[in-house]
Amino acid sequence: MRRASGSNTGGFKTWALLLLATLAAGCGDAPGPQAADAKQTPAVQPATAVPALPLIPMPASTARGEGGFPVRADTPVIAAANDPAARQAAQQFARLLEESFGAAPRVSDAGDAGHAIAFITDPQLKASAEGYVLEVSSDGVRIRARGAAGLFYGGVSLWQLLSADGENQLPVTLPAVRIDDAPRFAWRGFMLDSARHLQSVGEIKRLLDQMARHKLNVFHWHLTDDQGWRLEIKRYPKLTQVGAWRVPAGKAGRDSVGKPVRYGGFYTQAQAREIVEYARQLHITVVPEIELPGHAQAAIASYPELGVTGKAPPVSPDWGVHTWLFNVEDPTFTFLENVLNEVMAVFPGQYIHIGGDEADKYQWQHSPQVQARRKALGLADDMQLQSWFIKRIEKFLVAHERRLIGWDEILEGGLPPEATVMSWRGTKGAVEAARQGHDVVLTPSDVTYLNRMQSEEVDEPPAHDYPTPLKAVYDFEPVPPELDAEQAKHVMGTQANLWTEHVRTEARVEHMAFPRLSALAEVAWSPKASRDWNGFLQRLAPQMRRFARAGIRAADSAFAVRIDAQPQGDGAKVALANQAGFGELRYTTDGTEPNARSARYAQPLQLKLPATLAGNAFLDGKPLARTRNQRIDAALLRSRDAEQLAPCRKQGYVLRVEDDEPLQGERAVVPVDIAGPCWLWKQAPLEGAASLRAEIVDLPYNFQFGGESAAAAPPNQANAPAALQVFGNTCEGRPLASAKVAQTDAATEQLEIALPSPMATRDLCLKFSGDYRHTLWAIDRVELVPAAR
Repeated sequence: MRRASGSNTGGFKTWALLLLATLAAGCGDAPGPQAADAKQTPAVQPATAVPALPLIPMPASTARGEGGFPVRADTPVIAAANDPAARQAAQQFARLLEESFGAAPRVSDAGDAGHAIAFITDPQLKASAEGYVLEVSSDGVRIRARGAAGLFYGGVSLWQLLSADGENQLPVTLPAVRIDDAPRFAWRGFMLDSARHLQSVGEIKRLLDQMARHKLNVFHWHLTDDQGWRLEIKRYPKLTQVGAWRVPAGKAGRDSVGKPVRYGGFYTQAQAREIVEYARQLHITVVPEIELPGHAQAAIASYPELGVTGKAPPVSPDWGVHTWLFNVEDPTFTFLENVLNEVMAVFPGQYIHIGGDEADKYQWQHSPQVQARRKALGLADDMQLQSWFIKRIEKFLVAHERRLIGWDEILEGGLPPEATVMSWRGTKGAVEAARQGHDVVLTPSDVTYLNRMQSEEVDEPPAHDYPTPLKAVYDFEPVPPELDAEQAKHVMGTQANLWTEHVRTEARVEHMAFPRLSALAEVAWSPKASRDWNGFLQRLAPQMRRFARAGIRAADSAFAVRIDAQPQGDGAKVALANQAGFGELRYTTDGTEPNARSARYAQPLQLKLPATLAGNAFLDGKPLARTRNQRIDAALLRSRDAEQLAPCRKQGYVLRVEDDEPLQGERAVVPVDIAGPCWLWKQAPLEGAASLRAEIVDLPYNFQFGGESAAAAPPNQANAPAALQVFGNTCEGRPLASAKVAQTDAATEQLEIALPSPMATRDLCLKFSGDYRHTLWAIDRVELVPAAR
């Protein structure tokens, strides 16, 4: 059975040499988020170029000088004793050097600024509040800024310059340079969903560290949803006694003797304050999200009187759009205001996020009490009722000198007067809100949702639908072209969002976030005109090294070598490529690890069977990714992983889903269309095949689509037994062959389906009959088995 795996990176060249040498750099583009990920780009010939400074994000302005300055282990770091902002930034810089070089320099308040690294607060500096000037000359290094944030960011840039070579040794000679830097946007954010899966306080601090090192300044913390309430509210203890725990769907929800397994947890207010303070030290504001009026099932499970029906639902183990909304009575607003009072006491930032998205009105529509209330208020429909609901909450927040921000659904029925809109359903909501004079944050789901897979390869972890590769994030432009210059001033910035329905572990959080968050950071900080994809990839190489040094398990999906083997005569034709089209691809066929002296890939290989191929991408002789290996034999050429099969429906909803067993350890991960499990094996090599062998997994169907749009099995399949059916060239009519599924206690079932003979190469359609809402069967791998000789 295949398992999802992480990724590791290798070492990288010194940045001083990067400034002087000709680099091996690719020029190919990765596919956009809607494109087939299989169209990966082979690495190309090196390009002759002098790269930019190895900084992410790219600074606003740089000017090179003559000479340089050697930074040694004993180079003084100074900040005046009466300059607390400079002292703090200098100490933070020293801790960064300790991480990279094993020892922190002593921060002194005395000494000559010459031949030293000096942090200086300069109130007269012509720069923004977060801007800084970094100057390197033969006399030393000076970082100047108007305040603490700018000094910190200047220190981060200096640390990146020093740590780019990956050798982790001083001295490092910095070339003379002046950097004048400031952010393009004020809101540079990252949202983490802790409601679906709880992350530890330590993990959140690690993420905050990485945010700060990328000059991101807003941590949007999703704390409540249908699947869990994660923040302690002292006045309402059941929110965490009941609402913080659920029983997972499927086998993961039962222990070895069949008893329910409680899954969840919550953050105490003391822990939340600890995170807020930790973020503040890193110049990051924490924006809490308390969902309303929808995504409220965990709250209503805790206090049923808050809901429409008066009944207590379970805390949901399902993903999707639920129907449990808060009711619209005064006691419910009293509850919400009391909750928000405690939230505001913990989170001192200006903004409170109230969600407002995916509020399915099914229960409101079918409630005489809610409808009577709506009519008494003189509201035309339930959209206006939701607007009234949001406006009432906004009035409360404004009275407490806070600002409301919500997802773009808060536009429906009328926008509250001082609300800020976070536009996720494309850019339309942002355009509409900005034209009305409201501030907006752009976070369209097709490019900034990091819960989407980075590639469609077998070693990717669970994820939502289509891939969003690194380049798709980097190419995003936050200012919609429909806005004129005045309206564009309402674009506060952008953020990336990581929803965790399918991101169960902290290792996967890091895999999904990085390095795509590096790309988003450059979008948010750097001038639009300075962005350059190939330059970014060159600068990302040392950043991947920094991730590894910090223990961050960043994905190498953009650089990883993908091996495509196809039958040719008595052997195989093998093509190599990587998603970014970057670096030199090198390979071995003798079982050894490829290195910078291994054979360089230039064109498809002709291999005799069996063969073992290992490949990797290299930049300046250092690996960019974890080596990928493939044994190529006759059986491989007759088989396909589920990732190599196409979905049957163009408009399907393919998720990369994790199995529900075993309770502990790694689980199978498979792509499946949850609206109808069906796969196409295009041009299957059927000559001589006697049977089709399939490894399949049974998944819980834990998806909801709202009150009036719940998925339904085809009428003629509702009572049909589960079977894997094989069709030729079409998915309709009578199957060529089929086999019933006999469910056992094994994590993976194996079916062997006899095929009619003779058969020629053709497309095969593989689909499961039966009601997939009961058990969602999915293919893990299929193989054509030849007749015995």
